[in-house]
Amino acid sequence: MGAVTETMVAIDPAGPGGPDVLVPVERPVPDPGPDDVLIRVAAAGVNRPDVMQRRGLYPPPPGAPSVPGLEVAGAIVATGSGASREMIGERVCALVAGGGYAEYALAHADLCLPVPPGYTMVEAAALPETFFTVWANLFGLGGAKAGDVVLVHGGTSGIGTTAILLGRAFGLSVIVTAGSAAKCARALEIGAAHAIDYRAEDFVAGVAAITGGRGVDAVLDMVGGDYVARNLACLAEEGRHVSIAIQRGPTAEIPLWPVMAKRLVLTGSTLRPRPLAFKAALADALLREVWPKLGPALRPVIDSTFPLARAADAHRRMEAGEHVGKIVLTIG
Repeated sequence: MGAVTETMVAIDPAGPGGPDVLVPVERPVPDPGPDDVLIRVAAAGVNRPDVMQRRGLYPPPPGAPSVPGLEVAGAIVATGSGASREMIGERVCALVAGGGYAEYALAHADLCLPVPPGYTMVEAAALPETFFTVWANLFGLGGAKAGDVVLVHGGTSGIGTTAILLGRAFGLSVIVTAGSAAKCARALEIGAAHAIDYRAEDFVAGVAAITGGRGVDAVLDMVGGDYVARNLACLAEEGRHVSIAIQRGPTAEIPLWPVMAKRLVLTGSTLRPRPLAFKAALADALLREVWPKLGPALRPVIDSTFPLARAADAHRRMEAGEHVGKIVLTIG
């Protein structure tokens, strides 16, 4: 597998800024803690929190690397004293607290999942962040189960395409919103039951028409702001509203009457600061419930790939808002 070098190429901005701050630099290869593994990174997913971190709006939690990147795929080349040395050589994808935009990254052993059979490293790197997030929020907090109808905003984003794929695999009817007729058509190709062009149609009226006025069982919302009240109007009785991002702002005016009349539940979460035990339980659930379904019929949607040295272009692609699915950095 080759010896582990002492230094590595990484993207480690000196301060916040535009995409141009994402330039390759040399950094020491990190040493594994007792329960860590060191992964020689083959590919790393690019996610919206990386963009926010680059802008200075989402600083890493205490102890996390300043190098961005929340998911990687590669081979384990070293382990800490508390992790099994038998893991060395395993091909894994992993959820990480940071450090993915580099030739080597540390991951806790409990947050590593095997690369699914037949998957490329690019496909594997596109799994952890969105699969952990959708499983925890749509199926966990949102309580989605077979037969439910759900509304997912940002239907062609990494989260949105993952929600479509997992929804289809677990018997949900997924309604998505997207910002153009072309994106709506792509969402339907991926497996959405319905797609609403929010620029051309009021999504509240669209949901009412699709569901015959009943509404949806859950909303997975990445928008926040003034969308929240409109989302509540889309919910059926005892529906669940799950917030996972606030692209249109962190505050919302909540009409309480529909909350009371329909007995709605409003909740939400962030993944990165959650305790290790929570993330490890999610990893176990994914390995048990989702990993057996991964294969030709359930693969992440890859929008584009960029070499590590072009991380700035990957961020420009994400910020342009034209991508469909995941953007991935290739390394080595």
